[in-house]
Amino acid sequence: MSNAPVLTCGDPGIGDALAALLDRYGLQLKRHPEQAPLPGSWWGEPEAGIVGTTVHVRPDTPLHSALHEAGHVICMDAGRRAKLHTNAGGDDLEECGVCYLQILLADALPNVGRERLMRDMDAWGYSFRLGSTKAWFLEDAADARAFLLAHGLLDTDDRLGFACRQAPPPVSAGESDATLAPIK
Repeated sequence: MSNAPVLTCGDPGIGDALAALLDRYGLQLKRHPEQAPLPGSWWGEPEAGIVGTTVHVRPDTPLHSALHEAGHVICMDAGRRAKLHTNAGGDDLEECGVCYLQILLADALPNVGRERLMRDMDAWGYSFRLGSTKAWFLEDAADARAFLLAHGLLDTDDRLGFACRQAPPPVSAGESDATLAPIK
């Protein structure tokens, strides 16, 4: 394991690349000056904040935090996104999808990649039952990947879709709307 400090949004080349990546999803990156309060920060500064489709960061915001919060905005449905302020909500499966997505998003950033991001996630204290982010991603994240696939956020080769979740997942072959209706 590397002793390198975690990547931050203020590291050379990170902020502009992150802004361009988020723009592909229709999201905005709002960069605040050092020590400024961060709107929508669930964990408190310097962790990233989310309000609507804007991800708020400072130079000392860890990159993994910005990618995680962007992942929440991408993974939630349009109705929740329209009311979003600070608390992403969602369920455990969506949270796993967000973690998987943030790792894939790191691959879309020059000089970052999944390996580096997973080390930074471990250094921050993400906890997965297999002991590390990498072990979870490689061996225990099938449900997270299935969530992202079902919502069209990636394809079967783990390529990003560059669009936020819009509609409920499609009905599986053999299922009818009647099987999805609530039982009264």
